[in-house]
Amino acid sequence: MTIKIITDGSSDLTQELSEQYNISIVPLCVQFGHEQFKSNMDSELFYAKMQASEELPKTSSPSPMAFLTQFKAADPKQPILVLTLSSVLSSTYQHALMAKEMYRDEGFTGELEVIDVKTTSMGLGLIAIRASEWAHTMAFEALLTRIQALITSSHTLFTLDTLENVIRGGRMSRLAGKVASVLNIKLLMQASEEGAVEVVEKLRGTQKTMKHLMDKVGETWHHADKSWIACAHSNCEERAKAFMKDLVSKYPFDKVIITNMGPVIGTYAGEGGILVSYSS
Repeated sequence: MTIKIITDGSSDLTQELSEQYNISIVPLCVQFGHEQFKSNMDSELFYAKMQASEELPKTSSPSPMAFLTQFKAADPKQPILVLTLSSVLSSTYQHALMAKEMYRDEGFTGELEVIDVKTTSMGLGLIAIRASEWAHTMAFEALLTRIQALITSSHTLFTLDTLENVIRGGRMSRLAGKVASVLNIKLLMQASEEGAVEVVEKLRGTQKTMKHLMDKVGETWHHADKSWIACAHSNCEERAKAFMKDLVSKYPFDKVIITNMGPVIGTYAGEGGILVSYSS
């Protein structure tokens, strides 16, 4: 029986992609003041509300019950693989583990595993897609081994075009942010091996930053898995498409996915962010 793949709403998978690859998504929660939404809210609405809001929206993990509901929706005989965003960034992984124990307590004896993929956005989304591809032909234990190897070899790189949300979120002092903005400083960042967000470089100017992002892909491209590359952007679709067109003309990948960042990562990135993920 095909293995059921479940991931969370930080994966930035579109509805079309989740349906195409039969991936179930457990959304995170997004709160603007007293208004509550799910992370699958319309992207245009999210960015419009974030622009209009004096405070950044708050995001929170799905409850264990939200995961348990998805477990129960699967065929009882179907193995289940849950892939979550980095446990360093969110309690989503812990809540999925709690749901697993709850399901066991209710008598479920089938194969069920929860894996922290140590990244997010399309870094997570792309791993979920690959898992779905392999789920049709691989045994459960073999798939787990394959996914762990993929996590180790995955790269998630991204740039921030503005530091406004980093400042508003308290991750950088307003004084330091003002100095960086005056100097036109941009951040090139990546998901670390532990699943944290770390700064790779601080660069002056968007064009230089995008070139360095492309160069970072080029450093590992010759031994990369060239079957897939994914890009997520925070409300800058045309810029993302132009960047990816240039990237794949220089470093060809077989399949390219471009999606809009949802609220979970979009809140951190602010508008104009570009993220790429692939494996080597």
